[in-house]
Amino acid sequence: MNEIKKNRDILYNKIKITHENSFYNEKKMPELIAVSKQQETDKIIQALECGHRLFGENKVQEAEKKWMIFRDKYKKVELHLIGHLQTNKVKKAIQIFDFIHTLDRESLAYEIHKNFNKSKTKSFFVQVNTGMEKQKSGIFPDKLENFLNLCMNKFKLPIIGLMCIPPIGENPSVHFCYLNKLRKKFNLDKLSMGMSSDYEQAIKFGANYLRIGTKFFGKRERL
Repeated sequence: MNEIKKNRDILYNKIKITHENSFYNEKKMPELIAVSKQQETDKIIQALECGHRLFGENKVQEAEKKWMIFRDKYKKVELHLIGHLQTNKVKKAIQIFDFIHTLDRESLAYEIHKNFNKSKTKSFFVQVNTGMEKQKSGIFPDKLENFLNLCMNKFKLPIIGLMCIPPIGENPSVHFCYLNKLRKKFNLDKLSMGMSSDYEQAIKFGANYLRIGTKFFGKRERL
């Protein structure tokens, strides 16, 4: 058994058990996004060969270069952009990614709106800065209602849910709980939250997509 398949099997088992013991066990089990940014090609091939098809990338150019080849050979690959998206990369990004998790400002929403008729991306998450950290991307919670109205009513973008990255050093469960409350308040369907260090807590608060890198691929061999 290759190392990636072993890691994947362990993760799926933990996700299944945690989900079954959560308040959300009647819903579909969370999806596992394997964060493949800066990963070695052989590790990604191992993941594809064992049947994994959901992958997350941080940068548009890296994803374009990497997945152009893999998508020709492996069918039903689903790509998620989980990193900051520059407005000048929008045209390319919406031709590559199936999901974008980091919609976080009006200028970005407008650029997507302008080019949406050519978009492969059909689902977006709004990134919420639950810790209100000035150095971090994301909409502050008190601005979320206006931003959702802009995206959904004016720009007609298909917003399916919310995404967050909890502040380092704080209890992630507090932020996952808060994001879930915001999801309910604004009648959205999905939550993108939980990484290698905190995915089990995220599942307990209703995560639908888990973004896991290290626990799936192991530590990166290069930067």
